[in-house]
This record gives sequence, C-alpha cells and structure tokens, in this order.
Amino acid sequence: MRMLGRIFVCLVLLLIVIGVVGGGFWQRYTQPGPSPKPIAVVVPKGAGLEEIAVRLADAGLIVEPRIFAIGTTIDGLSRRFKFGEFEFPAHVSARGAAEVIAAGKTIQRRLTVPEGLTVKQVLTLLERAEGLDGAATAPPEGSLLPDTWFYSWGDSREKFVERQRQAMSRVLQELWRQRSPGLPLKTPQEALILASIVEKETGVAAERTRVAAVYVNRLKRGMRLQADPTVVYGLNDGAGPLDRPISRSDLENPHAWNTYVNDGLPPTPIANPGRASIEAVMKPAQTEELYFVADGTGGHVFSRNINDHNRAVERLRNLERQRATRAN
Repeated sequence: MRMLGRIFVCLVLLLIVIGVVGGGFWQRYTQPGPSPKPIAVVVPKGAGLEEIAVRLADAGLIVEPRIFAIGTTIDGLSRRFKFGEFEFPAHVSARGAAEVIAAGKTIQRRLTVPEGLTVKQVLTLLERAEGLDGAATAPPEGSLLPDTWFYSWGDSREKFVERQRQAMSRVLQELWRQRSPGLPLKTPQEALILASIVEKETGVAAERTRVAAVYVNRLKRGMRLQADPTVVYGLNDGAGPLDRPISRSDLENPHAWNTYVNDGLPPTPIANPGRASIEAVMKPAQTEELYFVADGTGGHVFSRNINDHNRAVERLRNLERQRATRAN
C-alpha cells in the first residue's frame, strides 16, 4: 500500500509539474506580442514552419520562434498554413499570428494601369510592381484594359496580363454591340485601333466624342487621318513619347503607322485605350467637323473646313508668340 501511495503522489506531482509547465507555455503562446503597430509579412511558397517562425520574429511580431513552432504543431494550425502576404495586427500573439496565416486572407495590393500606355509601357509597369512573380509575354498592342487592378503577393505577371486581355475583350464586344449605325468600321479591332488614336489625342473627357467624330468623318470621306500620335508610335516602336518635338521629316517618314502618308487606319492600335475612348468611337458626336488643333491649354479648337482650321491655327500661333514675348 505504501508503494502505491508513493506512486500516486509521484503521479500527482508529475501532473502538477506538467500543468505548471503547460500553463506557462500556453501563456507565452497566447500572450500579446511586442509589435506596437500592424505589420505585413510575406510567407513565401514552400516555407517551412521554422522559416515562418523566424520571419515573424525578425519582423518583431513574436519573441520566441520555438514557442510559435511548437504551439502551432500542437493545436494543428500549422497544417492549415497558407502562403502569401499577410497583415498582422498590433500586439498579435504567437497563436494569433498563426490564426492569421491559417485563415489565408492575404493583403490585396493594387496597381493602376493608366489609359494610353503602350504594351511595352504596361509590361515595364508590371516589372516594377512589387510582389508580382515571373515574366509576362507581350500581348498584341491595344489588348490590355487600363484600370486599377488588385493582386496578391506572388501572383503571376502572366496571369495579370491575361486578366487585362479578357477584360478588354469583354468591354470591346459589349460596346461593339451598342455602336451607332453607319460607322466606317468593319470589325471591333478597327474600332480598337481608332479608339487608341482618340486616347492619345485628348485627355479632355468632354472632347473624346468630337475627336472620334473628326476621324470617323475623315474615314467616311476617304481623307487621311493625319494623326500625330500614329507617327510617334511608328518612330518609337511603341516605347512611348518622343524626347523631342515632332518634325516635318517625321510626318514624311513612310512607316506603316504614319497616317500622313498612308490611307485609312494604321495596322494596329497605338496604345491601350480606356473604356471611355472606345465608347466615344462607337458613339461619336453628330458633327461635320473634320479638323482640330491643340489650343495650348489641353483642349482643342475644332473646325468644319480647311479655311476655318487654318485661321484657328494662325490665331493660336499668334497667341503663342504673344505669350513668348511677354515671358521675355
């Protein structure tokens, strides 16, 4: 009996020790962490439990990586860990950090792709976007819809581009079905080409349908488009604007995109137009205007005939000379 009593006492003492140790461990596992503010941490694909624990410690979220590793193994959270970029709240505990990773709710990053960029410029933007992975194959010019796009750390650049392509295809088909009758455009691709020219010609929203109407009217009459942005695109191979003013010799350069020397539309879009420019081409203003010239303030002066256009050009040149004289 005495032996059984001693064994019982030892078992009780052992359970007490385990309880004390376990209680201390659980307290350290669940107590608030040291970070005074929310912190974002990337959990890369393929990272093991030890690496994740060290990353959290290096970021100042937890104090004891081993407590994190042991605790998440015991409570099973480590088996549900996801990969990506996570935001951890201020003073998150080791267990709380594990719950964030197990929940898999990654940070949503955003990237704004402005209207009027060429494919080369968009790909450069994607290359510089933090968190995107891999390289993207260059798609056809004009096929990427400008917008603000959301993504998570580790998302593929190739898939990002594909999302843009699918969105552009949907918008183009939708607006093509709603187009005005009688347009001199045979296919949605021709509409996309013209929309890219409108996009590059004006940044004034109220002018888009009038600029589109000028080019539609020219196409109907068999006139050349004579759009400076098409000249620039061919000279610079879609890399962006020239680093100098356009010259007369540029206008005479016989490349495929030069609408001063070639009839009709250029062979491809010259940029990625936004929805508003595509819509302007599908539903241009009802006007007989055939010309426009920049007014020096971001807008344009529109004219129905060459005589009015020449007078507008001369008047604007005189104003420019007067401004230059006053500046000197």
